[in-house]
Amino acid sequence: MTRTAVVLIGATLAVSCRAAGPGAGASQLVSRSHLSMGSPVTIAAWTADQATAEKAMQAAFAEFDRLDALLSVWKPGSDVLRLNAAAGKEPVRVSKDTIQVLEAARQASEWTVGKFDITFGALADVWKFDHDQDDRVPTREEIAARVPLVDYEAVVTDAGAGTAFVSRPGMRVHLGGVGKGYAVDRAVAILRERGVRDFLLQAGGDLYASGRHGDTPWRLGIQDPRGRGGDHFATIELRDRTFSTSGDYERFFIKEGRRYHHLLDPDIGEPARGAMSVTIVAARATTADALSTGVFIMGPGEGMALVERLPDVEAVIVTASKQVLISSGLQGRVNLLRPPT
Repeated sequence: MTRTAVVLIGATLAVSCRAAGPGAGASQLVSRSHLSMGSPVTIAAWTADQATAEKAMQAAFAEFDRLDALLSVWKPGSDVLRLNAAAGKEPVRVSKDTIQVLEAARQASEWTVGKFDITFGALADVWKFDHDQDDRVPTREEIAARVPLVDYEAVVTDAGAGTAFVSRPGMRVHLGGVGKGYAVDRAVAILRERGVRDFLLQAGGDLYASGRHGDTPWRLGIQDPRGRGGDHFATIELRDRTFSTSGDYERFFIKEGRRYHHLLDPDIGEPARGAMSVTIVAARATTADALSTGVFIMGPGEGMALVERLPDVEAVIVTASKQVLISSGLQGRVNLLRPPT
């Protein structure tokens, strides 16, 4: 989600700095960044107390690192790695945070009729979209062998006992589609507990806008799915809301003129084809993070129907044919600058 991050933070900082004119008093924009969960985490606070804001930011960054150590499949000894190692064998004691993330993921899976599924890790060996990408399209036989190992219902949590269990051997949980959103929610709570009220927090494609900058709301740009990094086709002003975007331009390769991306439909084990990008606006980043993926995979029709049914959830969807769909709660609030390219 790197390109999305550059567009939103860059555009927002430019607007915020211009707001520091006459009447702003001692308030200023204080911005700090930290690398965690595989993405730059940037916090920009509009504040008159720089020292307090910086201490709060460091606490928020530390929370990201703490959760990364629990939720990552790349961190030795993480809850997720231990959970996967015990798949089909026995329940594993995990942190309260991990249980909360697993339960949030299950809720998103139920909302999206299984299109959001944290057990997609079983497909990671046959599709390569990260540092070891080889632009190879797996065979139907390779995919078919892994699809039965993708089933969110096999993940069982017991909050009372503090355990989680993947009930079938060979299955693998991966929390990349929900863990970062959970970390954003936790960091937002820390910033507010420490007295920071007006800020923008962004981790990859997950972002939370709190309060205001000066006398105006935070203004965010929505990345053009086929534009260059920094191109956006629409803007939206937000206050005390989260904003998460998933797109087929984030991790992908093109083979023989066809785009293959990391947002896999768990029912067929292949990239979903109905949309180019989905932006979810919601009260909680955990919800927005999971639904941006789930709605993308559901496709524009079913995905937007789900959004309209859920309370306090809105969406902007760019379909595969470059049509822009805007949910009812965002009508009149999204400024379309131009059609997606």
